Amino acid sequence: MLPVNELFETVQGEAAFTGMPSTFVRLQGCDVGCPWCDTKYTWELNHTPPDPLAVILGKIEPSPSFAAVSIDELVQTLSQSQSRHLVLTGGEPCMYDLTELSGRMIADGWTVQVETSGTEPIRIDPRAWVTVSPKIRMPGGKIFRSDAWQRANEIKMPVGKPADVQMLLELIALYGPAMVWLQPLSMSEKATALCIEAARRNRWRISVQTHKFLGVR
Repeated sequence: MLPVNELFETVQGEAAFTGMPSTFVRLQGCDVGCPWCDTKYTWELNHTPPDPLAVILGKIEPSPSFAAVSIDELVQTLSQSQSRHLVLTGGEPCMYDLTELSGRMIADGWTVQVETSGTEPIRIDPRAWVTVSPKIRMPGGKIFRSDAWQRANEIKMPVGKPADVQMLLELIALYGPAMVWLQPLSMSEKATALCIEAARRNRWRISVQTHKFLGVR
């Protein structure tokens, strides 16, 4: 069973799959504690009994409600989607074993992507695309895993201050080169300028949450 907070179709707005029509499955639960998190309603697991999946599918406003969904039910529900790109996000989706779900969806002709902080073991089909957004020294006290960096297909780094860029440089020195995307925190003018400068200097890329410009989730 997986705790599903949201399931919806949209357009992926970030990093390598920007512009890809996608179905998002947002899982409940996260203990990383990022101060800037825009989905804090997904953090807690124990405050409400699970809802039926039908209630979650009809959700309009963000809330901490979730459904406990079997893999079979989730696969059946996803089969009705128009898109064929699945994004597993959270919360922290890697709190859960995603191997069976991702493997079945890939076997059905989907591409599968997971978005993770890199603080949990990544249990997913080896053909899945892994987006790691490194979370280090966050209030939750979680430790970033070196194997997450090695498994990552891309690194998406939130940047709000020069120390974030320096931390990324230290990670690259420690773990090796990677495909890097810088994401300006809150799209502020200062953070955006910092990302542009760092991207030019290091031959990185910039991800700007284009779904927000499109007016979709």
